[in-house]
Amino acid sequence: MMSLTKALFAGAFLVFVGITPVFSETATGTPDLALIEKGKYLANLGDCFACHTAEGGKLLAGGKEMHTPFGALYSTNITPDKETGIGTYTFAQFDRAMRKGIDADGDNLYPAMPYTAFAKMTEPDMKALYAYLMEGVPPVRAVTPKNKMQWPFSMRFGLKFWNMLFLDSKPYRDNPAQSAQWNRGAYLVQGLGHCGSCHTPRGLAFQEKALSGDGFLGKNYLAGAVIEDWYAPGLRGVKSVPAVVKFLKTGRNARTEAFGTMGEVVHYSTQHFSDDDLTAMAVYMKSLPSNEVPTSPGSVSKAAVAVSDHDLYETRGGLGYVQFCATCHQPDGKGVDKLFPPLEGNPVLSDHNPESVIHVVLSGWKSPRTGESPHRFGMPDYHQLSDRELSEIVTFVRMKWGNQGTPVTPEQIREVREDLNLPPVKPSRFSVPRLASLLDSPQSSQLIYGMRLMNETKAMLPDNVGDVLNCSSCHLNAGTVADASPFVGLSAQFPSYAPRAGKVIDLADRLNGCFLRSMNGKALPKTSKPMLAMVAYIDWMNNHARLHDKIPGRGVGKISKLIVPDPVHGKEIYKNSCAVCHGDHGDGLRRTDGSYLFPPLWGDASFNIGAGIAKTYTAAAFVKNNMPMAHTLMFPLGQGGLTDQEAVDVSAYFTHKPRPDFPDKVKDWPHGGKPSDSRY
Repeated sequence: MMSLTKALFAGAFLVFVGITPVFSETATGTPDLALIEKGKYLANLGDCFACHTAEGGKLLAGGKEMHTPFGALYSTNITPDKETGIGTYTFAQFDRAMRKGIDADGDNLYPAMPYTAFAKMTEPDMKALYAYLMEGVPPVRAVTPKNKMQWPFSMRFGLKFWNMLFLDSKPYRDNPAQSAQWNRGAYLVQGLGHCGSCHTPRGLAFQEKALSGDGFLGKNYLAGAVIEDWYAPGLRGVKSVPAVVKFLKTGRNARTEAFGTMGEVVHYSTQHFSDDDLTAMAVYMKSLPSNEVPTSPGSVSKAAVAVSDHDLYETRGGLGYVQFCATCHQPDGKGVDKLFPPLEGNPVLSDHNPESVIHVVLSGWKSPRTGESPHRFGMPDYHQLSDRELSEIVTFVRMKWGNQGTPVTPEQIREVREDLNLPPVKPSRFSVPRLASLLDSPQSSQLIYGMRLMNETKAMLPDNVGDVLNCSSCHLNAGTVADASPFVGLSAQFPSYAPRAGKVIDLADRLNGCFLRSMNGKALPKTSKPMLAMVAYIDWMNNHARLHDKIPGRGVGKISKLIVPDPVHGKEIYKNSCAVCHGDHGDGLRRTDGSYLFPPLWGDASFNIGAGIAKTYTAAAFVKNNMPMAHTLMFPLGQGGLTDQEAVDVSAYFTHKPRPDFPDKVKDWPHGGKPSDSRY
């Protein structure tokens, strides 16, 4: 069910030229709208739109470049344009192309166009699809670029022999021993759905191993296959029909989420299937004898096992996960419903083949846009991390929370990295500290405790935090993210004169300012164990910086106060970009137990008016550089995407919402210098 664009011979129709078409009309001579509408549905079933629509191009006008090991193919214009499309095709020619892979000129098509599957279509369905393409699609003049296939693959005469061995051009025949629902599912999976194009392994002739001229489907059918460094999992013997239906309809279910080319399939194709057809497909897959490969969209995972603090905070893989993954996937691996997929019990992680997981962490991910989920969320690529770091993190997620995966080596990471031909890592203006390096320090226990206090402030210091925020609500990823108030070089700035306090303060004073303001709570004793641990952690993060060193990425950045805020526009931005994580009414996003996944931005549980982030332009700079998360592919949190004006507008909207007072505000800026955007 992954798109045929990622099949080993990725491609589509070659250029169609030929003869006058036959149009479908009712007895009155008007177009048969019902037949055309049926044909459009069949085009969705066949995933025609994904392959025959180039990025930014007109619908079904072709031109999409598809890479194969033997060169490039370009999808064909299948609009009814008579010069560059299929406007002169007769039904007989169209039927022959779809069933036998022979175009109007008599040339063989590459089996990238899955005619071996489309051959199973019934004649009424073929006529309906033809009617839609001829009468329901606007003609577009678009010349298909010439294919760039290497010799001898540019010669097509051998395809005649290929067809003799592997093509069964007869339509699907119902199995009388099975139900109507089962037969419908088999018809869709084997035929228009062409699920085998990606989920069935290929032989030496690049045929699906289950194919033969007599239509034989053996144990290799839908047994799982590697396609261009993605592993399309086995679909035989799925355990849960509802889980498969939900996955195909929405791109996610309780255990996993579509990624790679499967995301395109959900977006362009399966989300448009009727529930009856999706159920029929799942029923058919469930009936196939399992090959004991325990992964598929409908797999039932082993019982979840909680990860110990030792595994999470005292191993390199665990600390790598905490730093780069836990913000979205959460420390418990449960993810965030409808936003970020769970890693706990995720069947992809338990797969014997780790290529898809490696591919995702190296190249990133975007969720499919569906009717249920119009917002797309993304994971940036992590190819900036070393092979060793990624092997530690991937091994961790494949072997924790009850997942049944095996370790991944740096060599496996490197192999996929080389296959993907990723761009070289550019030198960064900001050197991201690695939490895993905490283990190298003789003070590691105290440093890790300090780091945890940054991430879990409310849970670990409930008597000192009056709202529900943590230090990492503003100092992202435990203070390791550029332009998100990172701790790199911070210790070197203290002691120093603080205009707001009107006196010289030390680092502990500065931390207590956050407890009193941003966390609307109470100060910690300076000699307390938590305070000493937090100071020690920030000292470690200083990384030998000196007072006057210029450290790129320190602070939250700057944004011009000449930008005039528009809070009305800001309300719209909040609704469209912020509410999904922070709630429609700024009240945050909670787990079922009431604890917070993402913090509230106003109200009694949020920061008070004395917090730095309560100032409009300070908030705007933070938002500009760090929010929304998972909306871009920017390392490390997919943050950013708003313009300066949008950041100012939305900040003016939420910073001026009701929030707790700060009684000691009368003591601030005793010698003047109060910022113009202060809340008091």
